[in-house]
Amino acid sequence: MTDETIPRRKFLVGAGLAGTAVATGLTPSEAAPTAGTTPNAQPVALGYEFLNLEEAAFVEALVDHMVPADDLTPKSTDLGLNVYIDRALAGAWGKGDRLYMQGPWKVGVPSQGYQVPLTPAQLYRAGIAATNAYCRKTFGKPFDRLGAEQREDVLVGLSTAKITFDSGLQVRPFWNTMYQTVMEGMFADPIYGGNRNKAGWRMIGFPGVLGLYRDAIVKYRDKRYPLDPVSIEDMS
Repeated sequence: MTDETIPRRKFLVGAGLAGTAVATGLTPSEAAPTAGTTPNAQPVALGYEFLNLEEAAFVEALVDHMVPADDLTPKSTDLGLNVYIDRALAGAWGKGDRLYMQGPWKVGVPSQGYQVPLTPAQLYRAGIAATNAYCRKTFGKPFDRLGAEQREDVLVGLSTAKITFDSGLQVRPFWNTMYQTVMEGMFADPIYGGNRNKAGWRMIGFPGVLGLYRDAIVKYRDKRYPLDPVSIEDMS
């Protein structure tokens, strides 16, 4: 969230530890197929493959609020987190290519993981629409037009499931999926659109995708690794 509630470095380092598997060059989150339909929306022309205008405004506001500019990194949209999310939703993960989507559909427990009859892309689209509907009902404007305090209230409400959607969409799966993609966008290999200039890796001292660091473990123990991190593109 914002610096005032959770220190940004603490949030991002925690997220980075969870996201280093993605940062090693794996594809975005692998889970989750589809059923249920939501209206298709044409993506906007500004380089987005999936997000429409309203969705793009939501995602840009979301990522810039969760990872704002400071002395560590530029703001999220300058780091490409919005681009990462759009590409993930437009790709195989967003389409649910590896998900079982035949049902039966029952409300699961958290340990069961993704239990929604929607692809991640469908869930994202429905969740953005439901969140904006909540914001309009509560504040008279969509999420991207809210002030920082109101955005914070909405995100805390989503993360704690204190907000419920009139559409009946489950809040927790939407929040978990959204939070996951923000983390991945910050720490995935830059080839996927986020973590521009390897800023996320540099911040937490992650050396990159090259796995041959055996000799450096002892030498740099309790010290910051001094070399630039290595990305997939650097090795091609």
